[in-house]
Amino acid sequence: MTAGKRAFDIALALLLLVPGLPLMLGLWCLIAARDGLPALYTSERMKAPGRPFRLYKFRTMQKGSREAEVGVSGGDKAARITPLGHKLRRLRLDELPQLFNVLKGDMSFVGPRPPMRQYVEQFPELYGEVLKSRPGITGLATIMHHSHEESMIKHCRTAEETEAIYVRRCIPRKAALDRLYNRRQSLCLDLYILYLTAGKLASLPGRRLQRLRAKAARI
Repeated sequence: MTAGKRAFDIALALLLLVPGLPLMLGLWCLIAARDGLPALYTSERMKAPGRPFRLYKFRTMQKGSREAEVGVSGGDKAARITPLGHKLRRLRLDELPQLFNVLKGDMSFVGPRPPMRQYVEQFPELYGEVLKSRPGITGLATIMHHSHEESMIKHCRTAEETEAIYVRRCIPRKAALDRLYNRRQSLCLDLYILYLTAGKLASLPGRRLQRLRAKAARI
């Protein structure tokens, strides 16, 4: 990570914490009141091969489900997600605590989503390439593939089925997009990805996003 990218991450994280801290406090109280404590959970993720860190998120599943430790969330886990958790996930508010991961230097705003240890150890050469960029809250693969990934695994009824689809179809596609980002990364691209990420939560001129999706489809 360049010094300029790190400085941008710190400045943006501090700026977002001004409105973000009261919002996070409110969400913590809401989750605690409706679903009980803990309202937060941490999960091991990898920022590079052999370099784990603890990822922060608001809890969106029922207590005791160990949501961060048992693979990706496919249809087999849908019943464990709380009603409030569905809303937090749709608006990506469950990821607000990752601002502290950014400040700690474990993550950037833009980069590949941080993988679980099991996948890094299963595909060391692949993730050795992907994790040349610091993991991010959002990224090219998040913009281009996240909705498609959700649609593929939401109908899975067992953990084994979810795992098979994720490993066979999702990991290679996301890795291709992450490696493309590694080759093209710049401040302008990061700003554009942040703009597109915001556009998923608010109105955004559609043609730009469609063009980007068309480019990714050719990867």
